[in-house]
Amino acid sequence: MTIPLATTGAPLPLDQARRPMNADIENAPAELRRIAEEFESVFLAEMLSPMFEALDTEGLGGGGQGEQMFRPMLVQQYAESISQAGGVGIADSIVRELLRMQQQVVIEEPANGVEG
Repeated sequence: MTIPLATTGAPLPLDQARRPMNADIENAPAELRRIAEEFESVFLAEMLSPMFEALDTEGLGGGGQGEQMFRPMLVQQYAESISQAGGVGIADSIVRELLRMQQQVVIEEPANGVEG
């Protein structure tokens, strides 16, 4: 049985169980996961911002210069919420790639230090 994960501000509940996770990603350091989710939220904000630029400012926040100033912050919050609720898979790919790069460095390091 899967329990949907409801997030504030998200129109639909997101199901955490649908995300494919392998053991390496699940056991990744928390700091690595945080950085990957932060990158994903920045990416999502860049993808979402053109959608909001086309909207007339008379609606959501009453329009004017104030809404123009605060709209990017709203878009950033949407992106962070999406990323923290499971995202679109970018964070998982980044974690996987960073772990692969770290393993590659560890394997190559002894070979570089040994002189014959």
